[in-house]
Amino acid sequence: MSFFRKKIYATAGYYTTAMGMGRKEFNPKSQRPGIEQYILEAGKGSLGQIAHPEAVDEGVMSNFMMARYNHQGNRPGFFPMIHPSFRLKPSTGVEGACDSGGLALTVAVKSVLSDMAEAVMVVGFEVQTSVKAVYGADFLAGAGYYKDRKHGHAHFFPGQFSDRTAAYANAFGTQRMMEGKAAWYKQAIENARCNPKAQEYHNSIEDLFAVGMTPPNPKLFCSDFNLFDCSKVSDGGAAIIFASEEGLKRLGVAIKNAVEVVGYGQSEDDITSPQPDKTKMVTAKHAIDLAYKRSGLLPKDIGVLEVHDCFSTAGLLMLEAAGFAKYGEAADFVKEGKSARTGTIPTNTSGGLIGYGHPVGATGVRQAVDLFLQLTGRAGDFQVPGLSDKPYGMLVSMGGNDITLVSMIFKKVDL
Repeated sequence: MSFFRKKIYATAGYYTTAMGMGRKEFNPKSQRPGIEQYILEAGKGSLGQIAHPEAVDEGVMSNFMMARYNHQGNRPGFFPMIHPSFRLKPSTGVEGACDSGGLALTVAVKSVLSDMAEAVMVVGFEVQTSVKAVYGADFLAGAGYYKDRKHGHAHFFPGQFSDRTAAYANAFGTQRMMEGKAAWYKQAIENARCNPKAQEYHNSIEDLFAVGMTPPNPKLFCSDFNLFDCSKVSDGGAAIIFASEEGLKRLGVAIKNAVEVVGYGQSEDDITSPQPDKTKMVTAKHAIDLAYKRSGLLPKDIGVLEVHDCFSTAGLLMLEAAGFAKYGEAADFVKEGKSARTGTIPTNTSGGLIGYGHPVGATGVRQAVDLFLQLTGRAGDFQVPGLSDKPYGMLVSMGGNDITLVSMIFKKVDL
C-alpha cells in the first residue's frame, strides 16, 4: 500500500547553466544575469514541455540569501513574472539554507496531496557572484548558527567540513580519506564533462586524482582539505512541476513524460547544538530512512542517486547515511568506482554540486530534475543505462551542517 493517498508525479524538469568561475563565458568584471533572468529561463524551460501553462495552480519559489546577495526580498512575488496566467495565483517562498530547493519539493507534494492544487511549479534560483568570496562566506555562514561565526574558521562552512574530515580521517585513516576525497573530485569532474550546463564542463585537467590529492594548506585555507574538495560559488536556476493524475491531464502531459514520487523523508536538527558525531550524517540518515520506509524500498532497489556534495567529505558521508557504503568504507567505495556512472550506484551523474555547481536555492530542485531526466531517458551524454532493472532514483538535499534534510525517491513510470 502506498504511503501517499494518491499518486504524485513530477514532470517538465529544466535547469540553466551553472554560471561562475570555471565557465569560459564567465567574466566577473562584466554585468551578469540577475535572479529575474534565471527564474525566467528555468520557468519557461519547464513550461515549454507542457501544453497548457495556465493549468499550473500555484508556485513554490526557493532561494537562500537573495536579501543579502541581491538586496531583494519577497520570493513569492517573482512567480507571476514567469507566465501571464500566473498572476494572482498562490505562491509560497521557501528557505532552508542549501536545502531550500529540497524543502520546496516537499511543499509542492503536500499542496497536491491536500487537494488544494492539481499542479504546482517549483522554481529554485540563486545569484551569488554578486559579491566577493570573502563576503559570500559570511552570508553563507547563516546556514549554520551565526552566533558561532566569530569562533569559527574565516571560511565558516569549509572549516566545519574540514573538521568532519579530520574526525573521519582520525577514525579510519588519513591517506584513505584523502584518496576517497580525490576520487570523489575526479568522479565529479568526469561527470560534469558530460553535462554542457555544468560549471566544470570546460575543466581540462588531465590527472584529476592527482589534483584532488593536493595537500591541505592551513595557512591559505583549511587544515584538512583543499579547494578541490569544495563546490564553487554559482549562479543558476531550476524548475520542475509536481502534479496529480488529473493535473497531468490538465497540463497536457503524457504519463510517459513524468516520473512518480513514491516516498520522501524530511528531518530537522537543532541548529544551535553541535553535531554529536562528526563522522556521521545523523539527520540525513533519519530523512533517508523515512524515504525508504515510506516507499517500501531498500538501497539495493535504487538505480541512480543524487547526494548533496557541497564538499567531497559530505558526499562520502552521504553514501554511508544512505546505506550504499558501510560505516567507514565510503572512501574505498568511491575509489573502487562503485559510485561512478558505470558503477553499482551511479551518483551525481551530471556532476553534483562540485561538478555541476551549487546555486544554493536551486540545488535541491536541480537534483530532482536530474532524476527526472535519468528516469525518462533524457539525460544525454550522462544517461545511465539499464534503469529499467532498477527504475528508482533518490535524492538527498541538505541545509547547513546536517541540519535541514530532505530525501525523495522517484520511480520510472510503468507503461
